[in-house]
Amino acid sequence: MARYTGPTTKIARKFGEPIFGPDKSYEKKNYPPGQHGIAKKRKKTSEYGIQLKEKQKVKYTYGLFERQFRNLYEKASRMKGRKGENLVLLLESRLDNLVYRMGIAPSRAAARQLVTHRHIMLNGELCNIPSSIVKAGDVIAVRERSKSLEIIQESISRGSARFSWIEWDGASLTGKYLNMPIRSEVPETINEQLIVELYSK
Repeated sequence: MARYTGPTTKIARKFGEPIFGPDKSYEKKNYPPGQHGIAKKRKKTSEYGIQLKEKQKVKYTYGLFERQFRNLYEKASRMKGRKGENLVLLLESRLDNLVYRMGIAPSRAAARQLVTHRHIMLNGELCNIPSSIVKAGDVIAVRERSKSLEIIQESISRGSARFSWIEWDGASLTGKYLNMPIRSEVPETINEQLIVELYSK
């Protein structure tokens, strides 16, 4: 499936935050892209525009296309609890996101590539579907013959934040998804209520 491969800094500047991770270029130009940059006077954004922008930001952050995102939202709607919170927790439960959270890959895009290229195992079996929803108790591991890959070794050597819902064993390059996180524990700045309002129209 096709993926966005354009300039990430430009997209980050559009949303006003480094949604693809640390970015030196963004830090130098943390204002909207375009010929006039800071000086450009922008019209007041409508309510719909604000909601749409939030949805687009989340889609870019987690690397989803519209149909995938809509299907995930519908699944979140069928779950008990708040739709918006369920959506965020389902996004966090995707295999590619958990590979990224565990520090196996430096970005979600890199994590997705590792999964599709069959370097990741889920519960002892190869899994090449990045969108797979991981359940509590499932074990994610790097394939034995892939442990020496440069991208994996470099990512692990840099270290990453540890999360209470993930148990990580650096010696065996294995992680366990303990449980879905609490919404307040998810570090991304997402206003999921805006997305709910957008889809409720």
